[in-house]
Amino acid sequence: MIAVVGAGAFGTALAVVLAREGRGVTLWARDKAQVAAMRDIRRNDRLPGVTLPDNLSVTADLAAAARQPTILLCLPTQALGAFLDAEGPGWSGRLVACCKGVDLTTLRGPTALIERACPAAIPAIITGPSFAADIARGLPTALTLACTDEAAGVELQREMSTATLRLYRTADVTGAELGGALKNVIAIAAGVVIGAGLGESARAALMTRGYAEMVRLAIALGARAETLAGLSGFGDLVLTCSSDQSRNFRFGLSLGRGEGFDAKVTVEGAATARAVTRLSAGMGVEMPITAVVAALIAGDITVPQAMHSLLSRPLKQE
Repeated sequence: MIAVVGAGAFGTALAVVLAREGRGVTLWARDKAQVAAMRDIRRNDRLPGVTLPDNLSVTADLAAAARQPTILLCLPTQALGAFLDAEGPGWSGRLVACCKGVDLTTLRGPTALIERACPAAIPAIITGPSFAADIARGLPTALTLACTDEAAGVELQREMSTATLRLYRTADVTGAELGGALKNVIAIAAGVVIGAGLGESARAALMTRGYAEMVRLAIALGARAETLAGLSGFGDLVLTCSSDQSRNFRFGLSLGRGEGFDAKVTVEGAATARAVTRLSAGMGVEMPITAVVAALIAGDITVPQAMHSLLSRPLKQE
């Protein structure tokens, strides 16, 4: 049995694709009115056009969901720590983070938040190039599953892979987490480039040098470079920097155009840019694109100033 905690678009998409495969799935939402509506009309307005399978159970009873042996945590990274601290003590089994980012308070990734609040649980994370709508429609998608416990990783890979959702396994949790988190920051920068009319050549250069930053920090934190070359790093970077389905890319577009952005939309890369700028500065790791994105979001610099800052850096070997 699998519980999905968090009935946003991504959590609902995972619940739908797993239930279609015949898995026993419970989808938890905090809002009782939302739960009642989903039970009644078999739809979630967070994921338009997708019908909830009849065998997908929807509940507002968190205790019941938490009894399942596998729990997918589909909550934003910046909300995950507080949620687990309040609700997670005593939880066990396999807890799988389904979010991307670096926590602003602890400067750690999602699995560290799970370990802190739920020491009896086995933490894991799924990440990689994916949009909720594609998963829910049954379009082919491949993701990375990272878990340091090999037996649990093998079981999760078997349990969560479907005819259209393929999971690749790794023990490099740090690399997988950082790939998913940092690509959101670079996606904001890519959106700024396109929104400001700086051109496709500039976007390609930005993605390439952004990837170099991602690898540099990952290695400094003990990850393997090859992990960043996989789905959770390079694959997700390509998708997120090139599609307006990406909230991070759209947010960057708005910054580049000097337009407002819907404050209700979660943009994980915005908080991650701030967290990673602090983290990398403390470690002495150069991350100029990340630092520029954080400064742009804070309103400390303009787009022309950001461009000048990056283009005027000392010349060096690639």
